[in-house]
Amino acid sequence: MSPRFFALPLLLVLALLAGCAREEPLAALEAAVQQLQDNLEARRNAAVLDQLTDDFRAQQSQDRDWARRTLALLFLRHQQVRIFAPARRSWLDAALSSRGYTEAQVAVSGASGLLPDSARLYSVRLEWRLEDGDWKLARLDWE
Repeated sequence: MSPRFFALPLLLVLALLAGCAREEPLAALEAAVQQLQDNLEARRNAAVLDQLTDDFRAQQSQDRDWARRTLALLFLRHQQVRIFAPARRSWLDAALSSRGYTEAQVAVSGASGLLPDSARLYSVRLEWRLEDGDWKLARLDWE
C-alpha cells in the first residue's frame, strides 16, 4: 500500500483531533458558566466564591469581599433565586487560550415565597481565566 493511501485518513483524524482540542476548553468554559448559574440558584455561597479568582473584580471596582457580602445579602433576602439566560454566548480569547468570555442577557428573580418579589434584566459580560485546569471568574460587568 502506498503512503498516499494513509495520508488522507491521517489528515482527517488530525483535523478532527485539532477541532476537539479547541472545543474541549470551550466546553469546559460553558460547564463553568452553567455551574455558576447552578450554584447561584442553589444559594451555595462558598461554591460561588470558589469559582472566583483571587483578584476578582466586578464593575471594575468591587472585589471578592464585596461579592461575598452581596451574595450573603441576596441569599438572606430571597429563599429562591432564579436566573434565566435565554441568550448566552461564550468564546475563547484567540490570542490567549487561558482566557474566555461570556456575554448574556440575564433575568434574575428572587422570592421569599412561591411568587417572585423582585426581578431585573441585565446585560452581563464575564471574563474567565483558566487556573490549574479550572475556569475561574475574573471580571464581571453589567448594565
